[in-house]
Amino acid sequence: MLYAFLQEEIHVHFDVLHTYKETEEKTIRLLRHRESGERFIFRDFTGTAETYRRLLSIECPYLPKIWEAAEEGGRVLVLEEYLTGNRLDGVIAEALLSEKDTRKIALDVCRALYVLHGLGIVHRDVKPENILLCEDRAVLLDLDASRTEKEDQKKDTATLGTAGYAAPEQFGISQTDGRADIYALGISMNLMLTGAHPSVRLADGRMGRIISRCIMTQPAKRYQTVKQLMEVLAL
Repeated sequence: MLYAFLQEEIHVHFDVLHTYKETEEKTIRLLRHRESGERFIFRDFTGTAETYRRLLSIECPYLPKIWEAAEEGGRVLVLEEYLTGNRLDGVIAEALLSEKDTRKIALDVCRALYVLHGLGIVHRDVKPENILLCEDRAVLLDLDASRTEKEDQKKDTATLGTAGYAAPEQFGISQTDGRADIYALGISMNLMLTGAHPSVRLADGRMGRIISRCIMTQPAKRYQTVKQLMEVLAL
């Protein structure tokens, strides 16, 4: 019922300003409310709304606010906060970042992941394309590939993520947990500093050593929590 209601509300009360992506599996649009003029991001994708529903009551400056989330027959509708800023992948394409800026962005992403992991959510698609640089902070976007951890499950039911960023366990080896996001953040930090995947060129010095631990093949050899990683990055 909520799915049909949300679908009707979108049709009646919102105008489409822009379509960011439109495929059979996923559509992402920028909407404007006809009366208030307020803008929102609207997601329509194949998957589960479980992770988005867990975020409905959460206020975190490093994650977009989720206003509505509904699911029916494996199809999900999400209405979320619209934020302005620059995507990190576009920024990196123009110029590499300093160690100071890289650490600041990584700490903000860790703060977002700290909230998600505390709710039992694994993002599974941390990458520069999904990090928005606002005026004073970095915001982690797009939880469409996310999942909730399940104690009785040996591996993920669906293989999702982006090649080059996804941890080895995301490809059916074992169930993913927060350490998969740490792996992807390590790859992303290396991109910020060098413009290359660490398999091509690893960042120098202390940051290189931090990244190396983030991207260990075996999850047990990585930082075990984002709190541990935050403590190291903050030094």
